[in-house]
Amino acid sequence: MCGRFTLTTPADAIADLFALAVVPELSPRYNIAPSQPVAAVRERDGERRLDLLRWGLVPSWAKDPAIGNRMINARAETVADKPAFRAAFRERRCLIPATGFYEWKRTEATKQPYLVTAAGDGLLALAGLWELWKVPDGGRLETCTIITTSANDLVAPIHDRMPVILERHDFDLWLTPTTESDRLLQLLRSCDSSALAARPVSTYVNTPRNDDPRCIEPPGTSTGQP
Repeated sequence: MCGRFTLTTPADAIADLFALAVVPELSPRYNIAPSQPVAAVRERDGERRLDLLRWGLVPSWAKDPAIGNRMINARAETVADKPAFRAAFRERRCLIPATGFYEWKRTEATKQPYLVTAAGDGLLALAGLWELWKVPDGGRLETCTIITTSANDLVAPIHDRMPVILERHDFDLWLTPTTESDRLLQLLRSCDSSALAARPVSTYVNTPRNDDPRCIEPPGTSTGQP
């Protein structure tokens, strides 16, 4: 799964990678958690825009938005058919910028967090879906989910799942609303292991309210532990 990630890349670099017309105003985030606002790139009215969406997709037909707490990830193997995601997969896809994502490796004694980043410390583009839920009082709630797939050789020793990471040349294909499902499904695979790097980090990241540079420090550092 993908349950936490970081976004600390400068805003101008985000705008450049995703060809945004407007440079977003974003603060560095070191521990983005479910139910929080996340930055998402969408194709709207013929241009790419970055908007903040709540992490945890709420289907349009849901009676209670709390269902989004269970919808932070969509499995690539079933995303085209599962009722909660299939409409969004056809019509409402997005890209979620990330500097890195966390996974936890089980040991006999505990679970060790790891931070997975681009091998060259670049920006990652996670495949996502978004949805609109109409609040009973007339308001609007826009939410999103991250698509996951089987882990590659680098991530597999840590966790058996990882987010789908798209290459820049696939952005147009993914964001264009009219792209055929068969072509989209071909993109939903794990990226090459050589494109990523992974390292253990402090258990300070285990607490969602901790959101500062100590989250990405090595285990055992004096400032990195709670």
